[in-house]
Amino acid sequence: MANLGKPARVKLIFETLQRLYPEPPVPLDHKDPYTLLIAVLLSAQCTDERVNTVTPSLFAKADTPEQMVTLSVEEIREIIRPCGLSPQKSKAIHRLSELLLEQHGGQVPQSFDALEELPGVGHKTAGVVMAQAFGVPAFPVDTHIHRLAQRWGLSRGRNVTETERDLKRLFPRDYWNKLHLQIIFYGREYCTARGCDGRVCPLCRACYPDRKHPKRLNKA
Repeated sequence: MANLGKPARVKLIFETLQRLYPEPPVPLDHKDPYTLLIAVLLSAQCTDERVNTVTPSLFAKADTPEQMVTLSVEEIREIIRPCGLSPQKSKAIHRLSELLLEQHGGQVPQSFDALEELPGVGHKTAGVVMAQAFGVPAFPVDTHIHRLAQRWGLSRGRNVTETERDLKRLFPRDYWNKLHLQIIFYGREYCTARGCDGRVCPLCRACYPDRKHPKRLNKA
């Protein structure tokens, strides 16, 4: 069996993900845009599972900007320490909460530009919030999605920005938000960093049955 061409790969990947994960849940526990924003910020260089063990303690004390600014940076830092990077994250959480109150009436703005102006909020974090809190089409790409897109021959992007651009061109806009989650869940279950080198998981094998060597990846 020969390797599939790109249109066939896109079709196979899309149909497989729809079948495996028809209604993928948001993996970070939250109740509103603010708690989602904080959870996504905490997930940087940390697993969603660990974030979900930390946020209940944080949100029990403060789950609104008004409540968060009453905590000191040190109090926030102590609670979120298991997530890593706690000095930077605690300062960002406290300051962005202040800015939400000062500039946005205590509400999370529904704008990529406004979100990315907040401390600790990059393009990927803004994309997750816009997609999952507000339903705005986005395709947030982290290093895992970046890696899978290369293994599947969907992008040669040298960074997550280039990979995001390529994925948006390949898949229907109405499915971007769902596909972001579907790829994450597939990667965790089948195409992990250590468990697949581009020749192991079902999609890698189906797309590239002739691949003999590990897929060399451009670093995100």
